[in-house]
Amino acid sequence: MTVTPTAATQHDGSTLSWAVKDTLALAKRNLLHYTRVPQLLVFTFVQPIMFVLLFRYVFGGTIQVPNVTYVDYLMPGIFGQIVVFGATATAIGLAEDMGSGIIERFRSLPMVRMSVLAGRTGADIVRNLGVVAVMMIVGIAVGFRPHGGVPGILAGCLLVLAFAFALSWIMALVGLKVANAEAAQAVSFPLLFPLTFASAAFVPVNSMPGWLQVFAAHQPVTVVVNAARGLMLGPDVASNLEKFGVFNTSTGGYVLQSVAWIVVILAVFVPLSVRQFNKN
Repeated sequence: MTVTPTAATQHDGSTLSWAVKDTLALAKRNLLHYTRVPQLLVFTFVQPIMFVLLFRYVFGGTIQVPNVTYVDYLMPGIFGQIVVFGATATAIGLAEDMGSGIIERFRSLPMVRMSVLAGRTGADIVRNLGVVAVMMIVGIAVGFRPHGGVPGILAGCLLVLAFAFALSWIMALVGLKVANAEAAQAVSFPLLFPLTFASAAFVPVNSMPGWLQVFAAHQPVTVVVNAARGLMLGPDVASNLEKFGVFNTSTGGYVLQSVAWIVVILAVFVPLSVRQFNKN
């Protein structure tokens, strides 16, 4: 007979502690998958490094941003691009698990169902943390000089990682709805590419056509990237970016908007993902 989490927790602590243990176990399982399929780990790090080198040394000489070197403008955008593209791993991983039947095995075990999704999104946060750390080192190697001090740099990174966590729940819903991993990838990229490139990640929004600026200036990637940019580069640089129209609000305004986007995304997509998981 299958033991329900409620019954099991009568002998092993609270429901919360049971859920935390299940989540940590599944997060560990998902992280170990990267060590057993090294191609995934290589792709995770190689792609953003290629973007840094491409934009820094190929396009960097032609893209001008007022009162800031392009590499300083670029790197916060790269952090945003990393986590946006990295969110596809959540969709692909869940779709693979659904197709392999391992999810059905999890359902038969005495575990909290929510932990399957939390373990996946938690593992992706750990992966994103490693990628952001590596990209910070790469950025400094190619000339990135954040002037926001340690608190500003850490705050910018935490904001990007929080956004990554929110995006992973959107992609969790995608992974649960599609038929297989190939379909998950096919659905994810058309959603994520416009968010990344029609944003302030690589070029200022005020350099775009007027009709595109309306979307680009207010969509979540622009908001989060500009918030991280303001925090990492420091108040003096952020003030100059605002003065020349590169920023359309203060760093504090972008931070508040970023938090609002993250909260709204989580409030909408966590319940939708859990409902879809229970329906499958």
